[in-house]
Amino acid sequence: MFYKHHDPIAPVAAAANASLAEILGAFSYALDLTEGQPAGHSVRSCWIATRLGAAIGLADNQLWDVFYAVLLKDLGCSSNAARVAELFVGDDRALKASFKLIGPAPEDFGAFIMGKVGIDATEQTRDAAIANLAANGAAIMTGIMDTRCTRGADIARRLRFGEGVASAIAHLDEHWDGAGLPCGASGTAIPIGARIALLAQIVDVFHSAKGTEAARREVAARSGGWLDPELCAAFLTLSADPRFWDDLSSPDIEASLFALEPAQHRIHVDEDYLDDIATAFGQVIDAKSAYTGGHSERVGLFADKVAERLGMAPADRRRLRRAAMLHDVGKLGVSSAVLEKPGSLDAEEWIVMKGHAAETANILSRVCVMRDMAMIAGAHHERLDGGGYPLGLDATMIALETRIITVADFFDALTADRPYRTALSVEQALEIMADEVGSAIDAGCFAALRSVVAAGIPTAPLPSISI
Repeated sequence: MFYKHHDPIAPVAAAANASLAEILGAFSYALDLTEGQPAGHSVRSCWIATRLGAAIGLADNQLWDVFYAVLLKDLGCSSNAARVAELFVGDDRALKASFKLIGPAPEDFGAFIMGKVGIDATEQTRDAAIANLAANGAAIMTGIMDTRCTRGADIARRLRFGEGVASAIAHLDEHWDGAGLPCGASGTAIPIGARIALLAQIVDVFHSAKGTEAARREVAARSGGWLDPELCAAFLTLSADPRFWDDLSSPDIEASLFALEPAQHRIHVDEDYLDDIATAFGQVIDAKSAYTGGHSERVGLFADKVAERLGMAPADRRRLRRAAMLHDVGKLGVSSAVLEKPGSLDAEEWIVMKGHAAETANILSRVCVMRDMAMIAGAHHERLDGGGYPLGLDATMIALETRIITVADFFDALTADRPYRTALSVEQALEIMADEVGSAIDAGCFAALRSVVAAGIPTAPLPSISI
């Protein structure tokens, strides 16, 4: 339930007692959203990869790297979402999901283009997109994969992982025969973590979509081409046991994954580390759209300063700032075609857009150390007059922490460029917000925001990793 306006934040778990594997495993569900994969794809892929790594006798440190590289393999995928939607003319999540199911032959890519590109667009738009992909496909796909891989590796470093994890993520789309992207690396020049990650990804995608035998056939068919033949042989032996697939399909797959040795190696997650995790995933969120660069960090910054003006205790402000930075995590499940639309959304698109708030609450509720903030963050589009979403709460049910996030989000959205308008000045933004006081915006929070802005708080994002 939502915290009442006067209730303090009561953290459900101390950071020091939290498992890094479980925290990042929960956040991996957000990565599944942006790739259009069934919930738990990253967790299942990680389980497959870890079982395979153990079967081939990887050393403990290598197995640890594989575990986190596969769990976080899609860290960079939001950064190419808008580009995919633009170039392939459609829903980036649906396009990505379909792309992962194409066969390994060059003609399979051609069939994908003819069958999926611009299917809901005008004939002229579709023909132009197909012609562009036919003429420039290699360069386009190299750029898309390079963005994904480079960005993912950089965010992994932001999450305090070393090169064993970062390099595996950076090489996820390389193929054993050298025909992969973006670098064309081949054979054992591809890190073992990347080789295992690609195989595990293929297995889960085909198993989820087409079943056990389809997954095994794909591994066999891609052996020596996309995939390391020795790994393929080891996987086919491992997966010959029906219990492998029973475990993979079990509703207890998360518990099974976290019971494996890499997850048992506990990493101390202190408050600073939680801040880094929130910042990193804030950057994943913002990469979804060219119009939201730095938005999550700015909302976190403004929420913190407003809370300070309102006398909130430092520890509570810190947790609030994380929630504010993650308030839009549910937007990873919204198509870039909707997020980037320059005009008004139609009724169906608006339903999809509004769904991001509930998805934010769903994702954060999985994160043990942020569960207490899930509904706080997910309610940032509720209104005091009861006209907001997703639940239509009114002033009697909206927590102070949510009201703070709402005013910070409102202000930053107005003062940044959007697909449908250019950024407003600070004065224009405050004037618009003043008209919403009492209906959408809390009067005390708005007064505190005015004080923050008057003090000259910078609107630039906090320092971030380079991409």
